[in-house]
Amino acid sequence: MEKIAIASDHGGFELKVSVIASLLNKGWEVDDLGPANTDSVDYPDYGIKLAESILDKKVERGIVICGTGVGMSIVVNRFPGIRGTLCSDVYTAKMCREHNDSNILIMGGRVIGEGLASEIVDTWLNTPFEGGRHQRRLDKINEIDAHLKSKSSGETR
Repeated sequence: MEKIAIASDHGGFELKVSVIASLLNKGWEVDDLGPANTDSVDYPDYGIKLAESILDKKVERGIVICGTGVGMSIVVNRFPGIRGTLCSDVYTAKMCREHNDSNILIMGGRVIGEGLASEIVDTWLNTPFEGGRHQRRLDKINEIDAHLKSKSSGETR
């Protein structure tokens, strides 16, 4: 099995611990990017770590958890090449992999319980990207990323 990175803030810490235990029990190698306890932290610090872990190719996919998932969604989706998807149900977890090739699963630790989170994680990890017409759409998103990158570096189109 591949290695997966996981991070949270204090609001997602308890669910992170549960998800890590479940992943380890199923044979996954887990890179826990923090935090180490429920002390108050700033969620952007941990979302950035997770997104950079994927962009640096340390892992292919990751999971971030904060209180609602919204803060982490905002942070990780600032990075070109990241397709973070906030999931509170199994159907969304399945669709975001099949259609969007999601590479970061985002959950709200104060929104869903451990049992549902486990189902979401299992579905997200085990659902392949369909490609086809969905790849064409991802290519358009990648064009946006490339355009913004060239714009920020002063290049012209």
